[in-house]
Amino acid sequence: MANTREKRKNLILELLHDKLYVPMKRRELAAFMQVTEETRKEFDLILDELLAEGLISVTKRGKLVLPDEKEAVKEEDDAPLIGTFEASKNFGFVILDNKRRSPDVFIPKEFTKGAVTGNKVEIMITTPGNENRKPEGKVVNILGHVDDPGMDILSIAMAFGINSEFPEKVLNQAEKLNKPVSEADILGREDFRDLLTITIDGEDAKDLDDAVSLSFTDEYYELGVHIADVSNYVQESSALDREAIKRGTSVYLADRVIPMLPKTLSNGICSLNEGEDRLTLSCVMKIDKKGKVTDYKICESVIRTRHRMSYTEVKKIIEDNDPEMLEKYADVSEMIYKMQELSLILRDMRKRRGAIDFDVPETKLILDAEGAPVEIKPYERNEATKLIESFMLAANETVAEHYYWLKTPFVYRVHDVPEDEKLNKLKTFIKNFGYFIKTAGGDAHPKEFQKLIEKITGTPEEALLTRLTLRSMSQAKYSTECDGHFGLACDYYTHFTSPIRRYPDLQIHRIIHDDLRNRLTEAKKNHYEEILPSVAASSSKLERRADEAERETVKLKKAQYMASHIGEIYEGVISGVVNWGIYVELENTVEGLVHISNLRDDYYHFNEEKYELVGEDSHKTFKLGDKVKIMVKSVDLSMRVVDFILADFEENSPIHDFYKNGRNSF
Repeated sequence: MANTREKRKNLILELLHDKLYVPMKRRELAAFMQVTEETRKEFDLILDELLAEGLISVTKRGKLVLPDEKEAVKEEDDAPLIGTFEASKNFGFVILDNKRRSPDVFIPKEFTKGAVTGNKVEIMITTPGNENRKPEGKVVNILGHVDDPGMDILSIAMAFGINSEFPEKVLNQAEKLNKPVSEADILGREDFRDLLTITIDGEDAKDLDDAVSLSFTDEYYELGVHIADVSNYVQESSALDREAIKRGTSVYLADRVIPMLPKTLSNGICSLNEGEDRLTLSCVMKIDKKGKVTDYKICESVIRTRHRMSYTEVKKIIEDNDPEMLEKYADVSEMIYKMQELSLILRDMRKRRGAIDFDVPETKLILDAEGAPVEIKPYERNEATKLIESFMLAANETVAEHYYWLKTPFVYRVHDVPEDEKLNKLKTFIKNFGYFIKTAGGDAHPKEFQKLIEKITGTPEEALLTRLTLRSMSQAKYSTECDGHFGLACDYYTHFTSPIRRYPDLQIHRIIHDDLRNRLTEAKKNHYEEILPSVAASSSKLERRADEAERETVKLKKAQYMASHIGEIYEGVISGVVNWGIYVELENTVEGLVHISNLRDDYYHFNEEKYELVGEDSHKTFKLGDKVKIMVKSVDLSMRVVDFILADFEENSPIHDFYKNGRNSF
């Protein structure tokens, strides 16, 4: 009997380890394994044993997975519970920010901790709820009032477990390290202080971790990418390092940055500020006229940035030949023109090999002093931003290939080929619009996606198909295996260029130092072999957490902005058509839904083949890319969604007032 049970346990484990296994619930797995009624009890007991032994895990949706898979998609019950407190005479309720967790939680009076209506609070569940009873909890922390400036963003950060405060020990350590570069610090480094070097960043950036230089001849360019040597200050296993690995990345939330490292370092001695000596790691590349790196040097260095330039200023030089900017930066203008020349060569080289460039407009939020959104617009990705992108890509590829062939333990940035199921769904969908993607042996080359993006550019369906193509992609992650980067169409890639804000970059800088100083002993290699898998896994997980928090912040600010524009009329483009209505995207990147119930004077049905809504009587059609006028009908701030109605009427007309005042239904 014991042998039979063990065999069955192993059979279940083998299935879950199979690369073709799709996570299933208990009953689904039982059906898949053809478990009979007589053996179902034994099957459940075996699953319980495997769960108790930690050999398998269960997701929030009740699906059975391996423990590392569960860890990779961190359970939401693991993050703090944040919500808004509402007081009653003898008890209170907390309306949770994350509606997926639970709508609200009952708080007995003795556990309110003095919270009043409108307080943002952190709570702990004391009694789980069920179908007939709400969960009970207690207030563990009062964060402030819902109307306090910045409280909305702080709540989102805390709900994701992102801490904006540093422990005192970490702050003290950072303060002690924030000293000017000394001659002793420079000893043994390449001295690039006389090299014409500049930083190019956003106007508001304060953590400048990359600088660039360029010299050139008729045959080749010599590009220097100089990266802040953060690892010189943040030693492994120090208080700073332990805090940095817990954070994994800096998080950018609308009006603030929650940094990976204290600002004393990130904006101070580790920032490549204009006119100041700074320690760096440099990747200096000799690049021919076809964009090929023919020689390179990776070294410890010291630089002194000549100018702190902004993307806007560089754009004015390379796109507009602006006389004022040319005069202001006369000493570097020729170099900037040559940088643009090299950038175009590198971009063309990447395009030829098949790299995919998803030029999806990001959102730029303009907030007032109180944190309220006053303007929302697409973030401009111009020639200056592309210039820096192309140089950072070149350095990351060069460093990755170098350490791959050294066969030393390392952390790579990898991007797998699209999964078969996602790829097949995309192929089926785009076929409805007359597009196709060639596959060989089930896989597609990145060039096929590049061709698709080129074909749909400028078409009515561009926005939708670009988004769907992005969703079909695998998620990029960190790995100790150099498995290549599908989206960039390259075999070797890493993150070397942002150690101030990304932990993997900081980690590989330590490995580079050990290599350059001949300290990569077998013992050191074994040490890195041991720690790097967990560094890669935790960094990938924390990156996803940061991305989701950033998305939620943008959604909230968009909703807040549109809430102050109820009744206003805008022109937009239909960005999605579904059986419950049409999605309309405005020029400012805000997207809202016109529900099918608000499409008046007809009954509309959804044409699934063409993704259109068609009127039964009028035969009026709503399809992707159509321009429509909408009026902002309502906003749900708690759910962060915006509702529109069609504005096929004049603003300030009686019917406009009728809809504006919310009387559009009986």
